[in-house]
Amino acid sequence: MKRFLIYTIVIASVLLAACQAATATAPAVGETSERCGDTSQLADEIFLYNWSDYLDATIKDQFEQECGVKVTETNFDSNETMLATLQAGGADYDIIVPSDYMVQTLIDEGLVMELDYNVISNIKNMEEINVNQYFDPDQKYTVPYFWGTSGFAVDTSVVTDVKPSWSMLFDPNSPYCGKISMLNDERETLGAALMYLGYSINDTDPAHLEEAKNLLIEQSKCVKAYDSETNDELIISGETVLGHMWTGDAITSGSPDSGGREEIDYVIPTEGCTIFQDNMMVPAAAPNAYTAMVFMNYLHFPQVAAQNAEYVGYPSPNKAAKEFIDPAILADERVYPPAEVMSHLQWIEDVGDALELYDRVWTEFKAAVGSQ
Repeated sequence: MKRFLIYTIVIASVLLAACQAATATAPAVGETSERCGDTSQLADEIFLYNWSDYLDATIKDQFEQECGVKVTETNFDSNETMLATLQAGGADYDIIVPSDYMVQTLIDEGLVMELDYNVISNIKNMEEINVNQYFDPDQKYTVPYFWGTSGFAVDTSVVTDVKPSWSMLFDPNSPYCGKISMLNDERETLGAALMYLGYSINDTDPAHLEEAKNLLIEQSKCVKAYDSETNDELIISGETVLGHMWTGDAITSGSPDSGGREEIDYVIPTEGCTIFQDNMMVPAAAPNAYTAMVFMNYLHFPQVAAQNAEYVGYPSPNKAAKEFIDPAILADERVYPPAEVMSHLQWIEDVGDALELYDRVWTEFKAAVGSQ
């Protein structure tokens, strides 16, 4: 999900540490870096299909310098866009980065391959909560990338009556009408409405989904934008004061060092919100599968993973990387929620045949909003 730079000062120290480590371990001319796998099998270039601003570009440069492989990146704006691209034959990508619920669909449709964890040996660095999850119980197809939540950002310089509740966004009489943004994401936005109504984020009852649709239609008169890519820019500029947002975008919106404003805070509603995990996978038709897995492993060497986590502003699934992440970030409960908050979070799951119902409801909602 869309990611940005966080804590510039911290990044500088992490980058310096990473550069020092790279200098200390960089191979001499003619030698092979241990982080590059079997160089005789490496392709000259791999193609990454990723969310925007979700990888520190300097890591791509480091990988090319160290291993001789160029990483060419293309971005998508939703899991559904990514799925449609693969289903249509699309470009020959080597790595994709789907969210949890989409993993099941990709596996069921035979669009991804099993991974070789002899190549991706850094899978050992993952936290227990991030592996063997419902979407890949035997951990055959995925490598955790980042995880996070999707609550809302609030501009406290304008909104002085902040409540940790979805009612801040769904109150039809909101004094902030016209200055609210919602994610342009079918499962996230319908999910927020379902949770506000007291239902599961994976509810498949047609009546409940109809109720969620009507709530979103009613709310739409107060929504300035449905935006998953520039919603952080909207709240930083003051065009919005409340925004349904993913963790990293919200946190960096409130970081002056990242171009944000310190008045912007991130709230996880007491009704609960989505917990998500994005994962790296290799498409079944990937032309450079071995090199893709080498790069996936490279991203999870502890100092590289820490560098990337500092950049995107999301919680890292890599426990070994935490030694290199600023303790202040690890202690930030908006980024790493405590157990009592985690207990209220919900995973978006594959709803099977009910996905057609979700698609229809979302299409009807968009049509209704478009006609207003």
